[in-house]
Amino acid sequence: MTNKLNEAYIAGKVAVAKHFQDKTYVGKRSADRLPPGQHMIDERFPVLDLGIQPDFDPDKWKLTVYGEVENPTVFSWQDFLKLPKSGLTADFHCVTRWSKYDVKWAGVRFVDLLEIIKPKSTAKFVIAKSADGYTTNNLFSDLEKENVLLAYELGEKPIPKEHGWPVRLIIPHLYAWKGAKFLNGLAFTSNDHPGFWETRGYNNHGDPWLEERYS
Repeated sequence: MTNKLNEAYIAGKVAVAKHFQDKTYVGKRSADRLPPGQHMIDERFPVLDLGIQPDFDPDKWKLTVYGEVENPTVFSWQDFLKLPKSGLTADFHCVTRWSKYDVKWAGVRFVDLLEIIKPKSTAKFVIAKSADGYTTNNLFSDLEKENVLLAYELGEKPIPKEHGWPVRLIIPHLYAWKGAKFLNGLAFTSNDHPGFWETRGYNNHGDPWLEERYS
């Protein structure tokens, strides 16, 4: 691992997005467990990132939550671990067409975080920010669901570095790129701010059952 931005990987994904531009699936929402265009994998859990896997120092890590909220808060690692812990078993869908069933996570539910930071009525979007420079945008309404998690455990162990330690955002009903790895910031905003992949040809929403892969 060089810990440098993987320019070739990024360029390849941009080229794919450009190729499929305006060719998004427009059918009805599938009721199946496996979204259209996906295939299942079993034991493997592929690692996809920008080529940078930041180190984690529990004495220095911070999660900064700010913007359209009544109580902007900076959580230290110890602060974060004191928040109510919840488990989640959910299917995981990657935009590169693989899905993994019944992935076990644990961490802090997004709705429990909301009890602390108290979003304003003007909060319509949440921009997730990561220690590797990655960002992704989500509708606030997509995150205030009971199964959205700020996860710090994977398979009953701390999330390993390659899977986005120490915290990653898990949004089971969207493609996985919408859940940032190496999470260190959440900005609540009144206006949308498309993130890293969204500005490079990826769909602004990312619903797997509607195949919202590209713009």
